Parts: sequence; structure tokens; C-alpha cells
Amino acid sequence: MNIGEIARRAGVSRSTVSYALSGKRVVSEETRQRIQAVIDELDYRPNAAARALKEGRTRTLGLVIPPASLRLTDMQLGFVASVVEAAARVDLDVLLSPSGGDHDRSFERIVSGRRVDGVILMEIRLEDERVTRLQQTGLPFVTIGHTAHPHGTCWVDVDYATLIARCVHHLADLGHRHIALVNRSAELVAAGYGPAQRALTGFTEAIAQRGLTGVDLCCADDAAGGEACLEQLRDEHPDVTAIATINEAALPGIQRALERARVVVPRDMSIAGVAARHWAEDFRPPLTAADVPTEMGNHAVDLLLERIATPDAPPRHLLLTPPISLRASTGPAPTR
Repeated sequence: MNIGEIARRAGVSRSTVSYALSGKRVVSEETRQRIQAVIDELDYRPNAAARALKEGRTRTLGLVIPPASLRLTDMQLGFVASVVEAAARVDLDVLLSPSGGDHDRSFERIVSGRRVDGVILMEIRLEDERVTRLQQTGLPFVTIGHTAHPHGTCWVDVDYATLIARCVHHLADLGHRHIALVNRSAELVAAGYGPAQRALTGFTEAIAQRGLTGVDLCCADDAAGGEACLEQLRDEHPDVTAIATINEAALPGIQRALERARVVVPRDMSIAGVAARHWAEDFRPPLTAADVPTEMGNHAVDLLLERIATPDAPPRHLLLTPPISLRASTGPAPTR
């Protein structure tokens, strides 16, 4: 039995059967049911797409990631891995799709082509057109991160504002009066990237609360960016004795620049931040940091499955505030 025979008996074209099985194009419910009736009558052994047609489910989740042209940070890769692992535990596949730039068509195919049962969206901006588009389609979705107005959506996020503020308070308690924020790239900050914007808010508020002098710097998301940023910081702001950061990808470069300048951590400069645990533990000396939970992807999958099963249920969200692990990179402010 093949698609041609199913098409003949259902009175439709081969392409219509193919579209109904694959979900690549919309097929009317009446036609879909007629095709399914033929499949049932002939005891056709369907492939995965045909089983999805019968169940009304694709058993596939979409994960929308940053463009493939951009190197994903370790934190982002951790989110991807945890989503894939969580989906596999409940026998679901994950379809990765880049978005942004030249990839908008890929995103549109995900949201309008009946290829997935729901979507997990990464790298959320405060004003995010992708979230608006998903709301318009009615497709169940969950975001890793949240917009400026997240009411009515399901999401999981790290409380970057609170965590960076805690880093500042920790450094202030150690006597540091001049503190810098090493943020994400200038492009992400300008685009309204949620973690970068909230980190800046938390930093600015904590600096004001403690009566400190603060400086915020954007930093490219790689080791070279970290080196350049640290050199700029020491040239332009020599009074700074402590750094708070959410840019884990820049940490190796920051460390190299400090070593080259013979700046000893924490004797001469203290550093704290928000990072994946292995980045924090690989820093020398180990970084005082709020370790980003590796289970964020698991939470996103759980929320999405709830949304798919009960789409009319009130939306839920999780705002995670992991404790700051005190390691060896922070110490008393140097006396100058």
C-alpha cells in the first residue's frame, strides 16, 4: 500500500495525501478525515507522520534558537540539551529552527505549518515580535525568558536583576566602592535582550542603594571580547576594584587579560556574576556566581506539555533565583 492508492480511494491528489501526512500545508478537516478513513480501512501501516495525522498530534516540539551563524553560548547550548533530553524522556522529538535575520521563513514554517505540537522560544527580547506571532496563531508555546509584558504567556527565566543586585551587595559588603557591570554584547543590549536589560536594571538600582560608583560596559560574547573589555575597563576606569557579569562566554578572555596585566584575583580585583556552573568552576580562581540551573529546559518542556494538554488553563511561569555560590574570586577591597 502506498500514497498513490490512498489518494485514489480518497478521491484526492497524491500531494494532498502527502500534505496531510506531513503537515507541511494545511488540509481541511473533512479531507483529513477522509484520508484517515481510507488508511484505517486498508490497515495501512503509517509512518510517524501518518500516526500523527491519526492522533491529531505530531509528537514533535519546536525549539526556536538563535541564528546558526551565531555561536551559541554554553548557557544556550545547555538549554538546548536539556530541552532535547526532557522531550526524549516522554518519547517526543525536537525540531530545531533558527530565527532572526534570514531565518524568518524557518520560524514561520514552524508556527504555521502544523509541523509541531508546540514551541519553546529562546532568547527573548523585552518587545519580541515572535511572541506576538505565536499568540496570533494559537499554537501552544513557552518562552525561556520573558517579555516586558508577559501576562498571559507561559515562561521560565532566571531573575537576572535580583542576582546581579545580590552580586553588587556582596561586593559592597566586602568594601568595594567602584564596581563595573560587564554585560552582554552591544547588539543584544540595543535589541532589548531581556537578561542584558534586567541585569543592567538590577546593577543600577543596587549601585544607587549602596551609594557606590558604577560603570556598565557591553562586551562581545567571546574570549576576545572579554580581553578587550577588561583592557578598556582598566584604561578608562582605573578605580574599579570589582566586576559583576552575566557574560560567561567572555570569562576566559577576562582571565587572560587579568593575568597579562598581573592583576591578582581577588587581591587586586574581585569578580562575581551569573554563569553556568562549569564556567564558574573553570575560572581561576573559581568564580563566585549564581549558577544558572541546568534544568531550565526541563521546566520549559513540562510547562509546554501542560499547555498542549490543557490550553485553556491559566498560564504558569517560573522565575528562578538560584543562590550565589561563594567561591574564591571575591575578597576584601584593596587598600589604595
